[in-house]
Amino acid sequence: MNNGENKTSAQYLSFVLDGKLFAFDVLKTREVLSYTRITEIPCTPDYVAGVLNLRGSVVTVMDFRRKFNMGETTITPDSAIIIVEANYEDEMVVVGALVDAVKGVLRFDSNQIEPPPRVGMKLSAELINGIGKKEDEFVVILNVDRVFSEDDLNLVKENIETPGYAAGEAVAEQAAAAV
Repeated sequence: MNNGENKTSAQYLSFVLDGKLFAFDVLKTREVLSYTRITEIPCTPDYVAGVLNLRGSVVTVMDFRRKFNMGETTITPDSAIIIVEANYEDEMVVVGALVDAVKGVLRFDSNQIEPPPRVGMKLSAELINGIGKKEDEFVVILNVDRVFSEDDLNLVKENIETPGYAAGEAVAEQAAAAV
């Protein structure tokens, strides 16, 4: 590459929602889980699937199909929960995103990513870092720090900090419900 171009690349974890391809920056992605039972939390927005126990920590899970008004979620063997880290009020908040399927890691060079269109999008342009181009397919690259609203992240912090609702209690509830 001696032509003076400054070509940088980045990796993104791609996933499917309603047949469309989306992605998160891998640097914001902690892990991917196969779908597991989620404990519902009453009096939360309908797109909050609930909480799960992740090695002793309570993690709030958002149903992305519902969050983006893409219809009801049907749990399949491909359903997955992507655990991400979002910046909120100068701290890292761990949250899960329930998706239809995880596809894998994609690498995009900077010249393969276009800015989000300002019109004709169902999602707000501020939630999107860009549109990646791979062959004849487009990938909507979501901004992890903005895709979860301030209300979402406040709810996550409340679930973590609620006295008497420890991860052990979530596991106990799941076990009791399974009987």
